[in-house]
Amino acid sequence: MINNIKSVFSIKDLENLSGIKAHTIRIWEKRYDILQPMRTDTNIRLYDLASLQKLLNITLLHDYGYKISKIATYPQDKIPSLVREIISNKTAKSHAISEFKMAMMNFDQELFFNTYNWLIAEKSFKEIFLQVFIPLMNELGLLWQSDTITPAHEHFISYLIKQKLLINTEKLQVLKQTKNDKVFVLSLPMNEIHELGLMYLNYEILLLGYKTIYLGESMPISNLKDLKKHFDSIIFISYFTVQPERDILDEYIQKMADELLDENTELWYTGRLVEFINKEGLSDKISIFNSISELVDEI
Repeated sequence: MINNIKSVFSIKDLENLSGIKAHTIRIWEKRYDILQPMRTDTNIRLYDLASLQKLLNITLLHDYGYKISKIATYPQDKIPSLVREIISNKTAKSHAISEFKMAMMNFDQELFFNTYNWLIAEKSFKEIFLQVFIPLMNELGLLWQSDTITPAHEHFISYLIKQKLLINTEKLQVLKQTKNDKVFVLSLPMNEIHELGLMYLNYEILLLGYKTIYLGESMPISNLKDLKKHFDSIIFISYFTVQPERDILDEYIQKMADELLDENTELWYTGRLVEFINKEGLSDKISIFNSISELVDEI
């Protein structure tokens, strides 16, 4: 599972990745010798990937009810085998997220695919995305902000998730659409590159039998107007993660309304930034959703 890429972590990194407080990790080390950190000349603890993997497995066992004093007595190969034995529907999510984190930290595509294949044997792609990928990406955002991971780690895992999204989306695109009363056009504003949420919405809408036009990132409003020449009833969907910037958010919404809205057109918005939209006086053709699930329920 661990290849030859060298990576070293601080105790704070281990806390961020495992959810176990640094203070608790130190106690577990001192009392039970569960990890054997390297030390710098100034006596600062450093950990390798094998230590991270072991701590993630110990965390799952501990959450499942095993006492740390008991875990500490097990030989090295007993812990991963126990983890495999106890994985149930209840623990599958946390185990899969841990495995995907390890795949990311070690740039290990094989581990990513093995974990995904294990999940897809028991769950639908929709369940995997909502139960595992969304919580994983939320965690990665926090890990990136705390400097635990680099943009390279985030881009690596995001690309693999996008790949799975595209494969599953294509399976739906080749099917005949069953609903023709409206078309969904999905795009991101200029300089918005966070595409996973919008890609998943595209998958969900196709799953419901509608036609979608997926335009992706950095789409000028003026280009969206062209779609109105081709389709009678359109719902334009945008996903705001970091763009437009908060101080021009309402101005951007108004511009979209001025250029796109008519009796056969609606504007739907979701994403992290929608909580900052001023909802007073908005047209009844504009809808704001606080989550992907909330938006999908409205379709």
